[in-house]
Amino acid sequence: MAAMASCGQQSKTKTDAVDTVASYACVAVPQRFGSSDSIQRAGVVTKDGMVLVPGGSFMMGGDNVQSAPDELPKHKVVVDSFWMDATEVTNAQFRQFVEATGYITTAEKKPDWEELKQSLPPDTPRPHDSLLVAASLVFTPTQGPVPYEDYSQWWRWVSGANWRQPEGPGSSIEGKDQLPVVHVSWFDAVAYCKWAGKRLPTEAEWEWAARGGAEGAVYPWGNEHVNKGTPKTNSWEGHFPYLNNQTDGYVKMAPVRSFVPNAFGLYDMAGNVWEWCADWYHAGYYQQLGSSTAYNPNGPERSFDPQEAYTPKRVLRGGSFLCNDDYCSGYRVARRMKSSPDTGLEHTGFRCVKDVR
Repeated sequence: MAAMASCGQQSKTKTDAVDTVASYACVAVPQRFGSSDSIQRAGVVTKDGMVLVPGGSFMMGGDNVQSAPDELPKHKVVVDSFWMDATEVTNAQFRQFVEATGYITTAEKKPDWEELKQSLPPDTPRPHDSLLVAASLVFTPTQGPVPYEDYSQWWRWVSGANWRQPEGPGSSIEGKDQLPVVHVSWFDAVAYCKWAGKRLPTEAEWEWAARGGAEGAVYPWGNEHVNKGTPKTNSWEGHFPYLNNQTDGYVKMAPVRSFVPNAFGLYDMAGNVWEWCADWYHAGYYQQLGSSTAYNPNGPERSFDPQEAYTPKRVLRGGSFLCNDDYCSGYRVARRMKSSPDTGLEHTGFRCVKDVR
């Protein structure tokens, strides 16, 4: 795993996750095999656990003072209608896939150093064999305040951590079918989508869907601050990374459908887990688009993150249970995140889309 994305602020090489940190800016389970009949409910069309997202045009990009440089400038985008999973893919759904195919996730495989070093600076030393093991990064709260740039304080490189054992050996997903699957890489997400006859959303599709048709809204639910009023998503309330007030009722993941959906009928488009998109990440992509209207954009042809120029990255969206305004604001609909496609963490998942035929 060449790089990792925490809640909007950093990247860490998989093999030296313990020692080295390189920073950069930062419920009902839907049934895959359900009725083939569409159900019209409160203006939302659903089918087989998916929601019909109507096509439309919108101004894509940052909406408030929290906007990062890679969210600007705002630019006009037009997308066609598509189907999108109403929720993040769950443990139960991912288990169906694994049992049907025998698929082994990235986190369950020993890293290949010859392959891994191709996305690292040329002078990167080979890590110790103790780190070249099947493992993943697990979040661990600190005992008190720590510098936000020292991400190794709350991420542990845990041998044996994967989607089946999200906190490492001894943990399990038994009785957690409704939680979103985590520790999945971009490659894992693509494999699941192909098996399900679906695909990952483009970044433009994801943002349009998250906005729910509301122009200029900061969050999927509108403009009310995430920590005001009734809990609207699963995020980190309190002081990150050591004190979570659990106002929303959860320390880590929440079962899908735990909060009110947005206007398109989509759940957890903010918080809970970061979601993989199909696009490569490029820091200057929005500037490249200029003032012309983009129709169904598929993202840049190549990746570029100036802070980790050797590491190709894919886009993630939506924030996670770790997001907090003091640290990041990933639950904003315009917030962009990026990570190498072989990265999987305890707060990274995905959902699928399908073309309208």
